[in-house]
Amino acid sequence: MARLSKPLLWAGAAAVAGLAVWAWQHFGLGALLTLDTLKASRDALQGQVQAQPLATAAIFFAIYVAAAALSIPGAVILTLAAGALFGLGWGLLLVSFASSLGALLAFLAARYLLRDTIQARFGKALAPINEGVQKDGTFYLLTLRLVPVFPFWLINLLMGLTPMRAGRFYAVSQLGMLAGTAVYVNAGTQLAAIQSLGGILSPGLLGSFVLLGLFPLLAKAGVGWLASRKVYAKWTRPRRFDRNLVVIGAGAGGLVSSYIAAAVKAKVTLIEGHKMGGDCLNYGCVPSKALIRSAKMARQMTKAHELGVTNAAGRVDFAAVMQRVHRVIADIEPHDSVERYTHLGVEVLQGHARITSPWAVEVTLADGTTQTLTTKAIVIATGASPFVPPIPGLKEAGFLTSDTVWGLTECPRRLVVLGGGPIGSELAQSFARLGSTVTQVEMAPRIMVREDPEVSELVLASLRADGVQVLTGHQAVRVEVVNGEKRLVATHAGAEVVIPFDELLCAVGRSPRVTGYGLEELGIPLTPRKTIETNAYLQTHYPNIYAVGDVAGPFQFTHTAAHQAWYAAVNALFGRFRRFKADYRVIPWATFTDPEVARVGLSETEAQAQGVAYEVTRYGIDDLDRAIADGTAHGFVKVLTVPSKDRILGVTIVGEHAGDLLAEYVLAMKHGLGLNKILGTIHTYPTLAEANKYAAGEWKRAHAPQKLLQWVARYHAWERA
Repeated sequence: MARLSKPLLWAGAAAVAGLAVWAWQHFGLGALLTLDTLKASRDALQGQVQAQPLATAAIFFAIYVAAAALSIPGAVILTLAAGALFGLGWGLLLVSFASSLGALLAFLAARYLLRDTIQARFGKALAPINEGVQKDGTFYLLTLRLVPVFPFWLINLLMGLTPMRAGRFYAVSQLGMLAGTAVYVNAGTQLAAIQSLGGILSPGLLGSFVLLGLFPLLAKAGVGWLASRKVYAKWTRPRRFDRNLVVIGAGAGGLVSSYIAAAVKAKVTLIEGHKMGGDCLNYGCVPSKALIRSAKMARQMTKAHELGVTNAAGRVDFAAVMQRVHRVIADIEPHDSVERYTHLGVEVLQGHARITSPWAVEVTLADGTTQTLTTKAIVIATGASPFVPPIPGLKEAGFLTSDTVWGLTECPRRLVVLGGGPIGSELAQSFARLGSTVTQVEMAPRIMVREDPEVSELVLASLRADGVQVLTGHQAVRVEVVNGEKRLVATHAGAEVVIPFDELLCAVGRSPRVTGYGLEELGIPLTPRKTIETNAYLQTHYPNIYAVGDVAGPFQFTHTAAHQAWYAAVNALFGRFRRFKADYRVIPWATFTDPEVARVGLSETEAQAQGVAYEVTRYGIDDLDRAIADGTAHGFVKVLTVPSKDRILGVTIVGEHAGDLLAEYVLAMKHGLGLNKILGTIHTYPTLAEANKYAAGEWKRAHAPQKLLQWVARYHAWERA
């Protein structure tokens, strides 16, 4: 059948609407909207039904279809009226088919009148919804029909904008609404039996009201049961479990998850296949900050004369620097050790874990033996590993990563750092300060692309001041060895650039560890970013399996992994009573270059990209007394606020100890405190933390009530006279 034109559809819709309004007024069906008028008109209406049952039923059916098709609110009233006029059997039959047919018409109207326009304008944002409907549309619609959280008419219109087929929409609607329709029609039959106000307290009517209240809860439980059966259909659930929780991975996410479980007296097993403490302790946060501290000292020694200290130039002993790095790791190791967590009540197994079912984990221990653990819930906290780009010749020439660089005992004479992000910038600056000739290669137009351009410029200037040759807009294409010399070949502006090196460090990001422990066999899906797909409660495809940290995203920060771990552990252990959605509203991050870069909330670039209205308040740290005294008078505090209000949208700090200074703003944003509160807080003088107060003062000065101040000035002039 040829598709009707949109003008004809609009004309038809208008005609149906007019007919519905006429019929509503002519037959007095508006009287059904209140209990009093329903009671007053009950006998007359029921008499009309008895006199002309087929005609009355047909008219009622047509009006219900029209009301549903035109998305006129009042479906509940009409459904109650069906029970009152036609009884449970006929009322259920009329409403079931009328509501489904009307819903289909509304669905088709939205599809042919609105879908193309909506998809063209918001197609990118709607893409995940379209994909979800294509994959599990039947279940989604059935859930919406069974659990009446969203209005009936809204579901009809929204589903018309998706790729769902009309036939499927009708069939699922017919089935999904049947139970709820029966409850409401039955309630209508009870309302019709009221003879007086005392009848409201009749057992039948009270029972109907109780059923109306319980139905959404019962339907929600039923939907959950159906979803669970669908997900776990091919698995056999154990009758009992050895453990309440099994945690895979002993990085920040895994350690915190197991700690919380033990603290609430759950039986928990933590499995680690390599080193306790994970990447942060052994390869990331701890060793890099130890290296940065030594590099900073080396830099300070070269500038000691600026502070009046002469003959302070020192020689860098790189082997001693690396020994200190490993000593720092060893000093912190007890915090994350097997002994400590065993003492806390966690069973720690060191071996390779593999999930063999939603409730079973097989562990291969160091001696080759295996054991299978059954558990109520699982937390996956397997972290990430350095990403190595597929550059021809790279593997043959050899390379370092942020995991393997700590094995160096000699400072590379010529070091190439691939990557201009936080890791690449931190290590490039540190090795330059320790004596390497460093070339940093970044394919993007600037380094630190997730920060505002002015931040990138400050860090770039600092790197170059330390002797780092920063090559932005350079694409690495191959690595070659010519006459025993290693060379990186990159392209820039259409020409090849040859960069000789002794060591090459890959610092272009980290890839989630998602293979080798059973995800593929269980069919747990991944996101386009190759992280484990989780919902707001950190549940995977299997509701009793959770994922946290780098392997789950969206942030690759140690403190975010620990933050997620609380939600995962609590939801896994107590989710049957209450579940908590992971809160990412206030996530801080810092890059420990010199100057440090720290941020929370929106950057200015992000606010512009998202179309968020904002004001900028900026305070230059070069004006801060303590920074001047310390010789660190560079950088700034930039605060984004809601226009004309002191509510903070985001903060970026560049300067000495920026990561520490940020904490005050993180606290303020977390608890809804504005700049006026920060301004009214006493800050010790002279400290770097005063920068936060002065930034708040800049905002206050910009929003001073000028007209009022003019009157105040006149008052003071009058006082002097």
